[in-house]
Amino acid sequence: MASIEFERVSKRFPGEGGQAVQALDNVALKVAPGELFFLLGPSGCGKTTALRVLAGFVIPDQGTVRIAGERMTRVPPHLRGTGMVFQHYALWPHLSVFENVAYGLRVRKLAQEEIRTRAREALRMVQMEDRAEDKPGVLSGGQQQRIALARALAVRPRVLLLDEPLSNLDAKLRGEMRSEIKRLHQETRITTLYVTHDQKEAVTLADRVALMNAGRVVQVGTPRELYCRPVSRWVAEFLGEANFLPGTVVGVNAWGEVEVFTALGVITASAPAAPVKKEQRVTLMIRPESFVIPGPEPRPGTVIHGRVTRKVFLGDQDEIVLRAEEEIMLRGLFRSAEVERIAEGEIAEFRLLPGAAALIPE
Repeated sequence: MASIEFERVSKRFPGEGGQAVQALDNVALKVAPGELFFLLGPSGCGKTTALRVLAGFVIPDQGTVRIAGERMTRVPPHLRGTGMVFQHYALWPHLSVFENVAYGLRVRKLAQEEIRTRAREALRMVQMEDRAEDKPGVLSGGQQQRIALARALAVRPRVLLLDEPLSNLDAKLRGEMRSEIKRLHQETRITTLYVTHDQKEAVTLADRVALMNAGRVVQVGTPRELYCRPVSRWVAEFLGEANFLPGTVVGVNAWGEVEVFTALGVITASAPAAPVKKEQRVTLMIRPESFVIPGPEPRPGTVIHGRVTRKVFLGDQDEIVLRAEEEIMLRGLFRSAEVERIAEGEIAEFRLLPGAAALIPE
């Protein structure tokens, strides 16, 4: 297993009208050996450029990347010990499945028996041994993606690079391939750098995520950390639905939670990563699933009254939008059985449990 490091990596590309485009801006990252690490962000944020810099296809203007501590600046792509899976598979249509998987091994001039052994082993790993003699054109998109994975695994890379590998698949196949990639990573423990703009892929698969925007790394952490404790409003909005409520810090309780005065009263927020001061202006982020419907038993938390302006059945959940004081609109998600008797136009209550809100300094 190999570590990955980006050390202050920057890259510009020529743009229209002579204006340079800053694809990477002083990117610094560390990926631990054996991690399934995601680069996540919108189109044009620099994540694919970062992947291609690591692979050796793009030379950075400044900074360096390391694999297993070894500086890669002057190392050609085929000697970096990486295996890459491209967005469009890049399979040879005139070669059989077996020969596609064996291609990288033949380029490395391995012995014929070694090529056969490794190619068959890789096909077994992706459960495609029985299609070895088929041509890629007769395979489904999911099967072609498995072959692309097998080809990358056959060279036994120190690092596996995945460039939006599921973007060409339909929703059902994406779900199947997410499970397949997770299984393969658990089986091989190859350090993997995975690029995607799909939040669901990152949240369900990643050990850790680097969220990127405009060529910069905005936040690094586990999926849960990024979702529940975003460092900015942009991060919160990119990773899912959220309610935002401005307020002022009034104190910190005995558990280190921050008490914030808002238009809806004092709300207790989880402790932020950076300290805050009394009377500091902040924004509270509240995920829709953080609300509960008050029951007969007493529970701590802030009760919010309002009128139901929208109720939408989503299958196993209902979405309810509550207009609270000062025309504040709050969106909540609840199990359908919990809110069966609540109707549009009625007065209802949400309860926000202590610490469910996340604090974002302004």
